[in-house]
Amino acid sequence: MMPQVQIPPRTGWNFKNTYAQLPEFLYTKLNPTPVKSPALIILNEKLAEDFGLDPATLKNLENVNVFAGNEIPPGAEPLAQAYAGHQFGHFTMLGDGRAVLLGEQITPQGELVDIQLKGSGKTPYSRRGDGRAALGPMLREYIISEGMFALGIPTTRSLAVVSTGQPIIRETVLPGAILTRTASSHIRVGTFQYAAHFGTEEDLKILADYTIQRHYPQGEYDNPYLYLLQEVIKKQASLIAQWMLVGFVHGVMNTDNMTISGETIDYGPCAFIDTYNLETVFSSIDRQGRYAYGNQPYMAAWNLARFAETLLPLLSNDKDKAIKIAEFEVNKFFDFYHQHWLTGMRKKLGLFNEEPNDESLIEDLLNLMEKHQQDYTNTFLALTFNKTEDSPFYQNTEFLKWQKQWEQRLQRQGKSKEDSHHLMRKSNPAVIPRNHRVEEALQKAVEEDDYSLLHKLLKVLAQPYAHLPEQKEYSTPPEPTSCPYRTFCGT
Repeated sequence: MMPQVQIPPRTGWNFKNTYAQLPEFLYTKLNPTPVKSPALIILNEKLAEDFGLDPATLKNLENVNVFAGNEIPPGAEPLAQAYAGHQFGHFTMLGDGRAVLLGEQITPQGELVDIQLKGSGKTPYSRRGDGRAALGPMLREYIISEGMFALGIPTTRSLAVVSTGQPIIRETVLPGAILTRTASSHIRVGTFQYAAHFGTEEDLKILADYTIQRHYPQGEYDNPYLYLLQEVIKKQASLIAQWMLVGFVHGVMNTDNMTISGETIDYGPCAFIDTYNLETVFSSIDRQGRYAYGNQPYMAAWNLARFAETLLPLLSNDKDKAIKIAEFEVNKFFDFYHQHWLTGMRKKLGLFNEEPNDESLIEDLLNLMEKHQQDYTNTFLALTFNKTEDSPFYQNTEFLKWQKQWEQRLQRQGKSKEDSHHLMRKSNPAVIPRNHRVEEALQKAVEEDDYSLLHKLLKVLAQPYAHLPEQKEYSTPPEPTSCPYRTFCGT
């Protein structure tokens, strides 16, 4: 093992290693592979402070070497996690092929937060990969994960990106980088699949007990494993609804990319819709549209069914009874999801109360958006700020008919226009991480070593509900093109 170095105590590293106490088949202890000449590209200073870390000291060479995997901070016990997963429906053995968990940082509030280095070199789970990552995809994950956080959506976070000084070979030669990713944990549906496949029932129970203690310790229950299943289903229903409400397309909803905590993880081929279309697919490898925008709730339910399967031995000694319990719980997902989505949509339209016809009012608007190829985010902004004269769409007789019904609905709820406007401002972001803006910033950073656009973009995305004048240019959709936007799983 790499020797632990003397890092200034004021840095604030305060590690615990609870995952390393789990059965050993769930991980492999190993150090990151050192890199040639690391340099700090970006540091999330506010997040560092939240974790009890000193941003100024984190910029020292010793800590840049920590972010690069060249040095191990005191108290850390690095390991690569093993997990399995259904990738596009096919079960396979996986694991951290290019990531190492340093340990869990104890925050000033006493919470545990995983500190993981992504792009830190080969592990036993690398298969044919080189264990490295390119600068562009690591910066992309930084931008979008922080954008998601600002939108109020549960997500892994990004603490830092360092360049490695080493090129990596993909289709071309690219600059290497390492992302420091943080999460409430990296326990996935795929972690449970791995434990169920390779471990004993006792191993599975140990993992489940650990997960409950770490993520859901406050519950009251007769069967803790049924409670775990119920909580994960509720968390994922809420998460997927939030994705749909902002037009987020994850792109690779494999079971290894569904967290037990309910945080969004893995920003490889993700993107945000511009024109509203339920069939939108961005990922270059999703040729069948399995993970299309409109399919996301169904894929989440499918993943949760796979999670429930792993828990069957813990739900009941009677297998048939366990299956019935699991099916009953998983089938609740759509009710939970639908309620979260409907509540969110009501807020986007300034509605405080419920009426039976609300869903048809919402669906009528979405159908009009799709029929007339309208920008999803900007349509809600136009309604929020009464800017419906800016486009021929808003003079369309179909829209005017819908608008009249909406205005009548607003009047019936007995709230002032100011109240509804305020609710809509809080529910409709001025900006999202628009795909063309993200690519523009990344191209400037990677090809020209110019990070000015990246920092400007991050600043604009940090307050999506502030509706500031400087956000206006970032709300513009891309120019129409014959080539659809495509993403590649570089992260």
